[in-house]
Amino acid sequence: MRPDADPVPRLTEVVTRRLAADPSVTPSVARTVLRALGGSENDDRAAEFDDAGIFLRAIRVRGFRGIGPEAELQLPPGPGLTLVVGRNGSGKSSFAEAAELVFTGGNRRWDGRSAAWREGWRNLHDGSTARIEVELLTTGSKPQLTIAKEWAADADLPDAQWTEQHPPAAPTEFDIDRWAGRLELYRPFLSYSELGALVDGKPSDLFDALHQLLGLDELTVAQERIRMRRLELERAVRDSRQERLELLDALESVADDRAVRVHGLLRPAQPDLAAVGREVIGTFNDPGGPAGLRAIVRLTLPTAAEVAEVAARLAECGTALTRGTTADAEADLRVLELLRRARDHHAASGTCPCPVCGRGELDDTWARAADASIATLAARVDALTTARAELGQALRAARSLPDLVPPELDFDPRNPPSVDTSAVRRAWADWAALTSADYTPDLPDRLRGAHARLVDELDQVQQGTRKELDRLDEVWTPLVPRIVSWLDGAREVAAHAAELRTVKKAEDWLKSATAGLRGERMTPLETTARWVWQTLRQQSNVELGAIRLQGNAGTARRVLLDVTVDDVDGAALGVMSQGELHALGLSLFLPRATVEESPFRFVMIDDPVQAMDPAKVDGLARVLAAVAWTRQVVVFTHDERLAEAVRRMQLDATVLEVQRRDRSVVEVRVSSDPVRRYLDDARALVRTPQLPQAIADELVATCCRSAVEAASLARARRTLLADGMNHREVERRIDAAQSTRAKVALAVMGVGGKVDDLNKHLAAREGKWVVEALRDATAGAHVPIGRSMRELITETERFVAWLAQ
Repeated sequence: MRPDADPVPRLTEVVTRRLAADPSVTPSVARTVLRALGGSENDDRAAEFDDAGIFLRAIRVRGFRGIGPEAELQLPPGPGLTLVVGRNGSGKSSFAEAAELVFTGGNRRWDGRSAAWREGWRNLHDGSTARIEVELLTTGSKPQLTIAKEWAADADLPDAQWTEQHPPAAPTEFDIDRWAGRLELYRPFLSYSELGALVDGKPSDLFDALHQLLGLDELTVAQERIRMRRLELERAVRDSRQERLELLDALESVADDRAVRVHGLLRPAQPDLAAVGREVIGTFNDPGGPAGLRAIVRLTLPTAAEVAEVAARLAECGTALTRGTTADAEADLRVLELLRRARDHHAASGTCPCPVCGRGELDDTWARAADASIATLAARVDALTTARAELGQALRAARSLPDLVPPELDFDPRNPPSVDTSAVRRAWADWAALTSADYTPDLPDRLRGAHARLVDELDQVQQGTRKELDRLDEVWTPLVPRIVSWLDGAREVAAHAAELRTVKKAEDWLKSATAGLRGERMTPLETTARWVWQTLRQQSNVELGAIRLQGNAGTARRVLLDVTVDDVDGAALGVMSQGELHALGLSLFLPRATVEESPFRFVMIDDPVQAMDPAKVDGLARVLAAVAWTRQVVVFTHDERLAEAVRRMQLDATVLEVQRRDRSVVEVRVSSDPVRRYLDDARALVRTPQLPQAIADELVATCCRSAVEAASLARARRTLLADGMNHREVERRIDAAQSTRAKVALAVMGVGGKVDDLNKHLAAREGKWVVEALRDATAGAHVPIGRSMRELITETERFVAWLAQ
C-alpha cells in the first residue's frame, strides 16, 4: 500500500512557533511576517467549500463527442479500482472528457489545440439537446449531489446551462468559484496529453501546483506582499535620491540668494530636512518673496474721481460757511443759544429769578416771549447752522478716504527687499495723515495733491514689483514646488526608514522559513512519488531521487528532479523513453491527487498505458490497486494489457467494457468485477479434473465465500456513504467486520445490526432461501449432504445478485 501524506498543519501556528524560537527575530519583524501571512490566509478562505468525501456514482452523457443517445457509466462509489476498456472510438474517453468538462468547464485535452477540437464537441448522430450529468456521493447531511451541463440544439460549447443539485432540492446554478480552487489544487483528472506535460511543461507550472499543494501558497502570497512593500519603499528612496540630484543641478544655475542657500542644504547625502523646510517656509513668508510682492501688486487706492468729488464738496461747504458767517449772525447765534439754555432752565425749575441779572423773573409770560424770540432768531441763523453741518459731513468724508500705511510695504531692514518701497511709504504716510486733519481752506487741494503723489509712487512700485515677480517666475519660483514635493517625499522616506529595514529582514526570514517548511512538507509527497516510480520503473535503469522546489516569488521557479541513469547523475529527462516519462508523470500526479486534504476521493486517468512496456504495465496495475485501497480509481484504456495484468495478478478490480454501435449508440456492460471473478474461478475449479475432490471443494467454497464478502463490502460502502457517513468511518466499520456473517450484517442491517439477528432479519426480509444460501457459502467444504458444488455456486450467485440490488 502506498504511503499516505500527513495532514498539513495551519501555517499561522507553524510560523508563529518558528518566529518565537528564532532569537534573531525582533518583535517588529515578527509582526510584519504575521500581518502579511494573516492577510493571505483571509484571502485564501474567501470561498468556503463544504463538500467532502466525493465519490463518482454515475456519468450520463447524451449528444457529446462520441456518444449519441444517452449512455450511462455506473461506477461503484467508494474505494476500489475500475477499468473502463474499449477499442479506440468506442466512446469510453467521451465519458472521461465529459466528467472533466462538467466539473471544470474545460478540457485539458483540447487546450492549445486548434478550434476544430472544440467545435467537434457535439455528436453528429444526435442533433437534439446535449447533456452531461455526473452523479456523486459525498459525506455529510446531503450525500446526493448531481452536477449537470445541458445545451440547447443550437447552443455553442460555452452556452450551457450549468447546474448542481442536492436532491430533493431543486437544481441551482453551478458555483464554479466555490469549486475552482479545490479543482485546481487537488485536480483528480489526468488525460493522456497531461502525462507528458507534467514533466516537460513550463517549469513554473509544476512548481506552483506543488507549492500550493503543500499548503505553502499562503506563504508565497505573504512573501509577495512583503516583497512588494519593500520594492515600494526602495523605489521611494531611489526617487528621492534622484530628485535631490536633479534639484542640485537646477539650483546651481540659479543666481538667487534663496537658491544658493537651498543648494547648500541639499548637498549632503542626508540633508537636514528641518533646515530645508524652514528655508522653503521662509520663502513663502518672506515679505520680499513672491507672496509679499504679490501682496504689493494687489494694493489699491480710491480713484481720482472719488477724491475729486470729496474735495469739491468740501470746498463748496467751506465757501458756504464763509459766506454765511457775519457779525450779526454770530451775535444772533449766541443770543439764540443763550435763550434756549434759559428756556431749558425755566422748564426744569419753573418760575424763578433770572440767573443772569438777578432782578427779573422767569415766569410763564417770560416763557411765551422767549419762545417767540427763539423762533425769530432760529429763522435768521438757519443758513449758518446748515452750512456748518454740511461742512462737518464733508470733512468726515474726506478723512475716511485715506488708509494707514499697509503692512505689505513694511520690510525688515536686515532683509533688504527686492523692491524699494521707501518713497511710496512716505507718500502713503502723508496721505494717511489726512485722516485726522482739521478743515482749512487749503484742505481740498492738500487732499488732491497727496492722492496724486501716492498714485504715482504706488504705480511705480507696482510696476517694479511685477517685473521682479516675472524674474522670479523665470528662475526661482518654478523650483519651489519641486523642492516642496521632494521635501514631502524625503520626509516620508525618513519616516519609513525603520520599516524598510524591518521589511528586508522579514523578507529574508520568510524566504528561509519557506525553504525549510517546503522541504519538510515535500518529504511525504516525495516519498509517495518515489514509491510510485519504483513500482512503475520495472526494468528501467533510471532512478528517481529527491524532488526539490527551487525558487521563490519574484524569481525563476522550477522543480528539480534528482535522477540517475545507471547510477550516474545526469539529465535523465533527455534520455528517458516516452513510457518512462509517462510513468514519471504518474509519479508526480498521484501524490498530488491523493493527499488527505483533498475533498475528491476519486482519481480519473485516461489512457495511461500507451507507450509503456509490459513490465511497466504490471507496475502500473500494482500502483493503481494500492491507491484503490483508499481512493476510487477510474482508468480508461483501450490497451488490453492493463486489464490482463489485473486479472493475471488477481487484483481486485471492476472491468467495464464500452462498445459503440451504429449511429453512436454506446453501451456499457460489466466485463469483470471481484464478485464475478470469484464465481468464475469457482466454476473453473469445478471443471478442473486434475484436482482432488476434497481440495477442489475447499477451494470452490472459499471462492463462494469471497464472492459473498466482496458483494457485502460493495453494498456496505454504497449504502453507508449514501447515508452521509464519512468515508474514514465507513472503512473503520468495514475493517471491524472480521467474519463473513459480520460483513453481510453490516451490508443489509447497517451499523446498528447484530450478527445474532442476521438470520431472523434475512428470513423476514427475503425468505428462507437467503439464510440457507449464506449458511452454505460460509460452511466451507462442509455443505449439506445432497447439494453439489455447482449448486453452491448457483445459490451464491443468486445471493450476491440479491445483495447488489
